[in-house]
Amino acid sequence: MTSSARVVIVDYGMGNLRSVANAVGSLGAEPVLASTPAALDGASHVILPGVGAFGDGIERLRAGGWIVPLDEVVRGRKLPFLGICLGMQLLATSGTEHGTWDGLGWIAGTVARLGADDPSLRIPHIGWNDVEIAGEPRLFSGFDRKQSPCFYFVHSYALIPADGSSITGRCTYGSPFVATIERDNIHGVQFHPEKSHKLGLALLRNFIALDGPC
Repeated sequence: MTSSARVVIVDYGMGNLRSVANAVGSLGAEPVLASTPAALDGASHVILPGVGAFGDGIERLRAGGWIVPLDEVVRGRKLPFLGICLGMQLLATSGTEHGTWDGLGWIAGTVARLGADDPSLRIPHIGWNDVEIAGEPRLFSGFDRKQSPCFYFVHSYALIPADGSSITGRCTYGSPFVATIERDNIHGVQFHPEKSHKLGLALLRNFIALDGPC
């Protein structure tokens, strides 16, 4: 299944995407670094990575003409979608980093700063942390549920969904925050699977194995 997957990785100028493409390619899929929405044609899967500020991210998506085409292929055609780090945060209704910004609105909720009530907490959160899996998320298929998998995080903000049913994983840094979400064909991870060695590749393999509309 993975050999026929054409995974479009959205390049909107927010972060180094080569490591994501390399990880996808190592799993036998075809990674496509897309600098224009036209590259979404023929996609089997879509990944929205990203590092940086929420406002910059959503403004770059708008300036690049990505908003409507992404909505059409993800919420219209129901292609499997994965948001990574900032890419997960942009799914929210709004973000509060350096002001208030409208997000894509695919997942009702707000993106807020970590440790807002704990001034002693070191921000950004950088490093390896365990993720406690909730429910039966498809991205964690085959993972050992007796041990919380460990992934690499770099972030200062996190998504707070309005509906907890979309939460599939939590991490604790000072206090718990949402590490992964799943809503139909839409998936999001706050960590960087492309930098998380074998477990990160296993998660990406599960994503690529998602076949067609969910």
